[in-house]
Amino acid sequence: MRHLGLEPDPWQVEVLEAGHPRLLLNCCRQAGKSTVVALLGLVEALWVPATKVLLVSRSLRQSAELFRIVTDFHRRLGAPLLERQTSEELCLSNFSRIVCLPCKEETIRGYSCVSLLIIDEAARVPDDLYRAVRPMLAVSNGRLICLSTPYGKRGFFHDAWARGGTDWARIEVPAERIGRISPEFLAAERRGLGESWFRQEYGCSFEALEGLVYPDFARCVVPASSGEGRGARGEGGKEDALLLAPRSSPLAPLQGGRRVGGIDFGFRNPFAAIWGALDRDGILWLTGEHYARQKPLSYHAQHLPRDVTWYADPSGATERCELRCAGFTVREGDNALRPGIAAVSARLENGTLRVLEGHCPNLLSEAALYRYSDDPRDRQAEIPVDEHNHALAALRYLISRLDARRMAGKRGTARAENELPPASEFSKSRRPRPWLRLDNEELWTPL
Repeated sequence: MRHLGLEPDPWQVEVLEAGHPRLLLNCCRQAGKSTVVALLGLVEALWVPATKVLLVSRSLRQSAELFRIVTDFHRRLGAPLLERQTSEELCLSNFSRIVCLPCKEETIRGYSCVSLLIIDEAARVPDDLYRAVRPMLAVSNGRLICLSTPYGKRGFFHDAWARGGTDWARIEVPAERIGRISPEFLAAERRGLGESWFRQEYGCSFEALEGLVYPDFARCVVPASSGEGRGARGEGGKEDALLLAPRSSPLAPLQGGRRVGGIDFGFRNPFAAIWGALDRDGILWLTGEHYARQKPLSYHAQHLPRDVTWYADPSGATERCELRCAGFTVREGDNALRPGIAAVSARLENGTLRVLEGHCPNLLSEAALYRYSDDPRDRQAEIPVDEHNHALAALRYLISRLDARRMAGKRGTARAENELPPASEFSKSRRPRPWLRLDNEELWTPL
């Protein structure tokens, strides 16, 4: 780097010299992460014969940009060992290769014995692509380097950083460690981007995504009582605190509430069920969750409480029928997306939705990820991205039925579900209309 006129930062020296087999680089913008991994890949290819280096990013354009940095350094060093160079591959006379690849899981397979795998902008690379390229290191026991600026609490990069354990070495480089970025520029960026985006772009913080459907969902989480009893537990969920809550528990009054729940059917996608109680004040308390993939309906039925009135996925007519035959009370939920989101948001705003802490982890995890699309067409149609929404869909089916015909009126004065309006309202709606007569020629088309 010094020969090229680049004075390395201390963290760049560690990347070049430490030889970490699995490395995560969580760096701010313009920290020099692409520069250091490009040089590392070039050095590996030049000094170790038969080295295969793969460059992957979220698009071919971005991986080609990293490849351009590699070839520029190679040219400035005098193009040693050059045998052949194309727009996507650099071949050396010592049988080493550096290849940039597109972000397509179905076409990227086929490479083996990879010595160094570099994933640029890893926070934005799809999980399917990450799973497709990792086996390329199996035989060669090659190195894997993932570099990125954070992009919300989602994806394999965040999971590896937060829960990857000792399998990974981690280097965090916030903007304050980069002398090339002035404090005056950072102050202007903080004002221009806002605090959350500034922390993510320059502070290496995994912030919640912009455009969350339920940005204030965490406010409805309430601490669970230390005196609760133990109840039913589903896979991926927590026990239902209401089943055996002692009289001294703050949750004891809920035992007389109406037990309700929502279900979103799935097999490859998760089967999600959430349940709780509706108390006398109209507050919905969520106290249990069941969340599992690739399991038959009989398995799910064993993990669902039977004293609950369920509001289930309207598209699952067969599943609803089977659950009824098994003794469950199951009604059809409402699948209208925008009114359902509005109904859930209304309860979040007025404080009538509460989730017991630790009892619905998948629901809370989805709420931190479920967001509106960045596509301008979808944004105008108010369509969220169709992912991270299974437990939230179950909640939407439930609340949209509980609050049917209540969103525009005061809670407590609306009719109960399935209650018919009085006959006087029918008579008003069916008041005779003089123009609607058989002898009114304006209603007929002559033939």
